[in-house]
Amino acid sequence: MIGENARRSLRINQARLLRRLDELAQRGARDDGGCNRLAFTDADKEGRDLVTGWMRELGMSVSIDAIGNAVAMRPGSEEAPPVMCGSHIDTVRTGGRYDGNLGVLAGLEIIETLNDAGLTTRRPLAVAFFSNEEGARIAPDMMGSLVYVGGLPLEEAHAAVSIDGKRVADELDRIGYRGDAPIPGVIPHAFVELHIEQGPILEAEGIGLGAVTGVQGISWTEVTVRGQANHAGTTPMSYRHDAGYVAAEAAAFVRRLTQEMGGAQVGTVGAITLDPNLVNVVARKAVFTVDLRNTDEKLLQAAEARLAEHLDTIAKAEGVEITTRKLARFEPVEFDRRVIELVEDTAKSLGSTVRQLPAGAGHDAQMLARACPTGMVFTPSVKGISHNPKEHTDPSDLEAGANVLLQVILTLSETDDIPVRA
Repeated sequence: MIGENARRSLRINQARLLRRLDELAQRGARDDGGCNRLAFTDADKEGRDLVTGWMRELGMSVSIDAIGNAVAMRPGSEEAPPVMCGSHIDTVRTGGRYDGNLGVLAGLEIIETLNDAGLTTRRPLAVAFFSNEEGARIAPDMMGSLVYVGGLPLEEAHAAVSIDGKRVADELDRIGYRGDAPIPGVIPHAFVELHIEQGPILEAEGIGLGAVTGVQGISWTEVTVRGQANHAGTTPMSYRHDAGYVAAEAAAFVRRLTQEMGGAQVGTVGAITLDPNLVNVVARKAVFTVDLRNTDEKLLQAAEARLAEHLDTIAKAEGVEITTRKLARFEPVEFDRRVIELVEDTAKSLGSTVRQLPAGAGHDAQMLARACPTGMVFTPSVKGISHNPKEHTDPSDLEAGANVLLQVILTLSETDDIPVRA
């Protein structure tokens, strides 16, 4: 076991963490300073090669499963389920350098800190990155972690098709990351994910860190509208079956819905495609997505029902056909109260201000919560900006979050049970 004095004195190396973040950001780098590492692309392979190389350099054994999840293990003094941290390294097309990457690279920094100190934890430690967390190229999001815990059949994940028409299984083979590690994967003693908030609350309230209480439910729907193409000048408005109008009205309805429901309800129409997409032609077809989220499952269901009712009403009024396809659906998740309190107490003991708050975005931790005690640590996001090249978190906040993760991981690694607040 690691003595309490030795444990409490450990701190990560900020410069080393920043250096790895900078180097990973060069894989899939954009001209505007952002990152484009969509899942299972060449850029994703470059990022995977870099990170798994670092894992092996740190003396960790690395296993890759059939959906491409990578789990690196550092032995403990006893054979037992590991304490795991991690996140993802894929990005959206217009991503930043911290989303997901921080949680993985902070894990590696913790391992190197322990290596430098010559310390061995009682339980093994694992650092993981999970495939296709973003879902930006292939739905659903959190695909790798969902497969890892047995929530999505591997065959179904392998058969999923990307927005550019490629099968997941084929892309994994192409980049060399369809591994043979067992699925479902090793169930950890506990899982803790460090992540940027991706929202404005911590910065706006002047709070140093967040102890995440859970993740709101997510409902992704693809809507297809089939109308009739016609001349934009000669077709009277009352004769139109305008798929473009229906898409626009549905998008406006989603905003009205969130305003009427209030509270934690959010909604987004993030992608719209029109056919034939010409300035002087009434659209015959529209395909768009609706993203609804709420921390309350009953309210999320109510939002889904109201959307379905509105689509039915507008389809009849405009004389169009509407079909829907569910891209992803996850109920809200509550994290383990013991882990939440451990994160909060640890942050305070290290001199950080901290508050409990839910996560607005989806995270791999919500999938691991199905299998083991789970929690998250949030660092502030400057101006609440994420999924954007301007995404930024101050180095001091990155360091503070990583040090909390370090101490939480060490506490969990030395105990049989999750500690309970006195």
